[in-house]
Amino acid sequence: MTGKLGKSVKVTGFVLAVAITAGCAQMDRYHGFMPPAQELATLNVGTTTKDEVISLFGPPTSERALQNNTIYYATSHFRRFGPFAPEEVDRQVLAIDFDSNDRVRNIARYTLEDGRVVALDRRVTDDGINDVSFLGQLLGSFGRLDAGQLLGEEP
Repeated sequence: MTGKLGKSVKVTGFVLAVAITAGCAQMDRYHGFMPPAQELATLNVGTTTKDEVISLFGPPTSERALQNNTIYYATSHFRRFGPFAPEEVDRQVLAIDFDSNDRVRNIARYTLEDGRVVALDRRVTDDGINDVSFLGQLLGSFGRLDAGQLLGEEP
């Protein structure tokens, strides 16, 4: 291959190789919030109140905190390579426990290595589709079509 066709094939091959290499690159995602260590050092067990903690660090990661008098702050680091599923490589969970007077009783930090399960709120959005197949949804939508909307006419 010579001339313009050969050059086009080489350029196309190079661009394709770069795209495939970039598609297999490592991608990191970070979720959540963890208060910095220097700010955590300002908390005093027995004297700092729940309101002070929330005003200093913001609202907790979990609303469950209001039920069991513990506030959780959590952060996760996920790593993904190309088309493979993301893998969680780091997780930090900070649990600040309060006594009956809403004063800090205990501060604990958990990581993936601890292997301890901390149940935070799970927020799942219901799709509103109750056992209807894709074909059923498709056929059910035919009665709701308006020819004027399809053609872009104003009502």
